[in-house]
Parts: sequence; C-alpha cells; structure tokens
Amino acid sequence: MKFKQSSLTVGELATGHGLSVPLFHIAGKDSQAPKVFIQANVHGAEVQGNAVIFQLMKRLEQMDVQGDVTILPLANPLGINQKSGEFTLGRFDPITGVNWNREYLDHQIDVASWYQRHCELDDKALIAAYRAELIASCDAHLNQQWGVTTGKRLAVTLQQLAHQADIVIDLHTGPKSCKHMYCPEYDVNSATLFSIAYTLVIPNEFGGAMDEAAFCPWWQLTEHMNAVGRDFQVPVAAFTLELGSQELIDLDDALTDAHGILAYLSHRGVVADKVEPAQMPRYGCYLKDYKKYHAPSAGLVEYKASLGHILYSGETLANVLRLDRFGTNEELTELVLNQDCVPILHFASASVYQGTELYKVMTNLFKLNL
Repeated sequence: MKFKQSSLTVGELATGHGLSVPLFHIAGKDSQAPKVFIQANVHGAEVQGNAVIFQLMKRLEQMDVQGDVTILPLANPLGINQKSGEFTLGRFDPITGVNWNREYLDHQIDVASWYQRHCELDDKALIAAYRAELIASCDAHLNQQWGVTTGKRLAVTLQQLAHQADIVIDLHTGPKSCKHMYCPEYDVNSATLFSIAYTLVIPNEFGGAMDEAAFCPWWQLTEHMNAVGRDFQVPVAAFTLELGSQELIDLDDALTDAHGILAYLSHRGVVADKVEPAQMPRYGCYLKDYKKYHAPSAGLVEYKASLGHILYSGETLANVLRLDRFGTNEELTELVLNQDCVPILHFASASVYQGTELYKVMTNLFKLNL
C-alpha cells in the first residue's frame, strides 16, 4: 500500500500566494478500524517530527494497514520559514505574538443540550454526529463574519483534519530536551506503548494545544453521558510527543520513535502487523508536579544537569557567570534545587535575562508499567 500525496491550503501571503503544505494519505482495508492523523513541525524549529514521519511512512507502506492514516509533515509553513540568520524562530505568530500551538478552537459545546437532542442514537451514530458537530464548528469559525487571525486559520484548518480521526499524534521537540510525551489522565496506560521514557500526565482539560483540542470535547461528552447513566468510553486518543531538541534531524533516532508509534498503532488495530513496544523503564509525572525554574539573575549560564537523568537535592543545576562582577563573590553563582527531580529541558541559549525559564523538571515521578 502506498501513500497518496495531495496538498492542504492553510492561508495566504500578502502577495496573494497561497500557503500550502504536503498531505499524505493511505486508505486502510477496514472502515471500522481507527483512523489516524499525525502532524509535525507546527513550531518552525521543531523538525525532528518530519524525520519520524519519514521513517513511519516507509514502514507503513510495507505493512497491513487496516485504518486510514493521514499524515501532515511541515504543518506550519509560516513558522518553518521564519528565519533570523542561522536560527529558526517560528514558535510564535509574528503578527500576534501567540504561540502557534495555542491557537486551536475551544468549541464550548453545551454537551448536556447536545446529548439531550441525540440521546436516542446508538454509540456509533452518536460518535458520527458529534464528530460532524465538531467539524462544522471549525468550519463556522473559519467562515465567521469578522474573520480570523492568520494563526487561528492555520490551527483550525489543522484541527478540522484532526477531528476526522480517532487517534491524533502531534510531533514536537523542546529547545534543548530529552524525549517526553503528554498524555491525558484518562488514557495514561497508552504511554507505556511509545518508545519514550518520561510522560507528563495532563488533566482532561483544554489548554489550547492540539492534543487537548482533539480529546477534550470527547472527554466532556463522555463525562456527561456517564453522569446521566449511560456507559460510554472516550472514543478519541490524542498525544503530543516531544522528540528531543529543536533544529536537529537524526534519522536513526527517528526510527526508534517510529517503532514506538507503530507499537501503539498495532495495539489499536490500525495495522494488523504485530509490533511490540520497546522494553524500557517508563515514568510519569502529573502536570502539577512539572516545575519551571527561572533564572534568579541575568548572566551567562553553564547548564550542568543532564537531561533525562535524576538530579538529587543539592546537586548543581547550573552555574551563572557574571563578568561584570569579576573579583566579587557574585562572579560565579551555583544554582541548586532542594528536592530530587529529573530535568527534562532547558533554555536553548547560554545568555539569559533575569527571569528566563532555565529548566523544566519533573518531580514526584512514578513508574508506568506495561
């Protein structure tokens, strides 16, 4: 089975030229199997997801694909082409300053009223009707009288594609980062299938990102249905995979992550081929225990803590060099934390303002078991 390529228009430049990105689709054999949507590179510098997609597509074409798979690499042409010298800046919409991954639509559907109008439907028909409602909501937002911002048009166009799927995987990276993933509380067991050691377990709430935009409407519907006595399971799964550091491509490492995605897709019946998850220790951390450490002073930072490895209380997190204070006891300041943690990512630059988010660390970790 081969992928078919088309294109998706996500906006227009001031010159009138259309912004389009390549879109790949492979039709599964079984219309009842889960449908998949995978995207990468919503942030311009976060390119490794494209390498994972390359490895994933090469393998899917050799497999027995049961469910439809839609893949969108290079999802944000504006961000990808937002360059300054040798660096790619594209994390924020330069027009509005909003994070490209916080532009998705919160539908705010009155699920109680909606369900009252559709409660006679069986589960299959109800899922189809609610999916149509979400897609129509995106369409109405894009075509509203007052228009939408450039970033919102891009995001909601992508969101329409995501709402057509049962499984949504959004591929990102950090600035300087080890691999980790975001997984909603209701689906935490799924994190044991991916080839990623650290999982942030996020609340079943909308915060603006793609994974939340995909699963939150379904969680809200499920919660209401269960409250009124109808047994219903969330039919949509959505994850954000953080695949290391930005501005880097590593095809060998991408193969490892493609295997993890395939293990999950195999588990869900998207592919008939049996793909076993990697044998590795996996740990979870609730979002409330994911801490940000901000620079107590400006200066030049030597990042000492190794990403993805435990840092014990009192060990050096980083050193701050202040040449303007040479010859004083403030010329070199050691930064330490008073609790054990696992550093996950740190700021990309060694030159920082006071208050810069230097590190993000996981605390109160717990083991995830296959």
